Amino acid sequence: MHHTYILFSKSKNKYYIGSTSNLEERIKKHNSNHKGFTGNTNDWKIVYSENFGSTQEARVRENQIKKWKSRVMIEKLINKV
Repeated sequence: MHHTYILFSKSKNKYYIGSTSNLEERIKKHNSNHKGFTGNTNDWKIVYSENFGSTQEARVRENQIKKWKSRVMIEKLINKV
């Protein structure tokens, strides 16, 4: 199974959108000390996810959400759940 997910960091007050085939391991990586957007804080929490049958479907959805470039739209999606 493949996932499109949205994380939120309270300390950064930011969302992160991604996709993966192993959601648990991916969140651990985001919360580890590494280079990159999510690497300098460890308070990322999953606030939304969707499941897909293929990597391609998950990435298409990830890119669709990223293209919104709108916190309001992202929060509307999250609050539908």
